[in-house]
Amino acid sequence: MPGHGIDSLTHLKERIMKTTAKHDERIAKMTFASVYPHYVTKVESKGRTIEELHQVIEWLTGFDKKRLQALIDEKVTFETFFGKAKLNPNAHLITGVICGYRIEEIENPLTRKTRYLDKIIDELAKGRAMEKILRK
Repeated sequence: MPGHGIDSLTHLKERIMKTTAKHDERIAKMTFASVYPHYVTKVESKGRTIEELHQVIEWLTGFDKKRLQALIDEKVTFETFFGKAKLNPNAHLITGVICGYRIEEIENPLTRKTRYLDKIIDELAKGRAMEKILRK
């Protein structure tokens, strides 16, 4: 049957792995405050602490606990959140697949940064050693 087989599976995989403009815009407009409680629940349910969560967020963004809380209170979008962040110079070492996307192949810088955050929080929840999460 036409449209089936290895070539169409490869095409489908490539299509799934690329973000769309609509997807990128949705992430940009989402507020950090709306997602943060999910991060807390995810790490705490796996036996990690809020302090560890804040440590990985601070490593990636430069935001200490006080600044992070201010951004949550301001209900900033991810666009503003990462616009104010001082991204860790080793952030590019965060690789792999998260939410169906290969991080190093994401073209949109904001979406890539958001997926960096998702990935390191996922690693924290999965019990990865802190020095590995922080790419030391």
